[in-house]
Amino acid sequence: MSALIVIPARYASTRYPGKPLVELTGATGEKQTLIERSWRAACAVDGVDRVVVATDDDRIRSAAEGFGAEVVMTSESCANGTERCAEAHAALGGGYEVVVNLQGDAPLTPHWFIEDLVKALRAAPGMGLATPVLRCDGATLNSLLADRRAGRVGGTTAVFAADHSALYFSKEVLPFCANAYKDGENTPVFHHVGVYAYRPDALAAYPDWQTGPLETLEGLEQLRFLENGRKVLCVEVTARGREFWELNNPEDVPRIEEMMSRMGAA
Repeated sequence: MSALIVIPARYASTRYPGKPLVELTGATGEKQTLIERSWRAACAVDGVDRVVVATDDDRIRSAAEGFGAEVVMTSESCANGTERCAEAHAALGGGYEVVVNLQGDAPLTPHWFIEDLVKALRAAPGMGLATPVLRCDGATLNSLLADRRAGRVGGTTAVFAADHSALYFSKEVLPFCANAYKDGENTPVFHHVGVYAYRPDALAAYPDWQTGPLETLEGLEQLRFLENGRKVLCVEVTARGREFWELNNPEDVPRIEEMMSRMGAA
């Protein structure tokens, strides 16, 4: 089953303009932009036939081509990464059996997250979309809660049914937990990892659906699938001791750099 990874990247982020070109310093002191680190993470995934950066911005195109990435230019009208992936897949002539959306703000995404995701989608022919979820330990949950108390979005959480079909995604911390959890303790909260694997028919249909109220309120593109009655498969992945965080705010830069230092990531 042929697989394509698309890394959608736009310059005009509301919360963090120019985010793809922000430099992150690794354990060796080497600086690489966020988009380059995300591209290198994508290239480390087994079983993928092609990796492209999809953007509408010449600054990102120039930077990506400078470190050797293949770039697909997409229109400024793309409302989110899923629409950009759909346009990029069409521009490449289609033909891929799985299209992976690796958002460019998650350079610490382990390769096995994506490999497990593609494997799970292959095994679920009735699903048009799959996305990974990671059970929070107490330290991660407390960090998410602290971000929300400070008025920041630290991450997205997911709740799902017994068959792992998604019930909801939110930038709030769901479900509500009255108990306190120690740092290494498992919690009932799942952190949504911003990666998606689509079947091409579901991806092609997405841009034609109307944006619904939940997607508008939360600013989460995957909610458009739920609002249009499409099932989303939540695939539980394990960190294997690897730290993971998305770059959502400027305050996340030193946090991610500290994680890379501990991991020894160049």
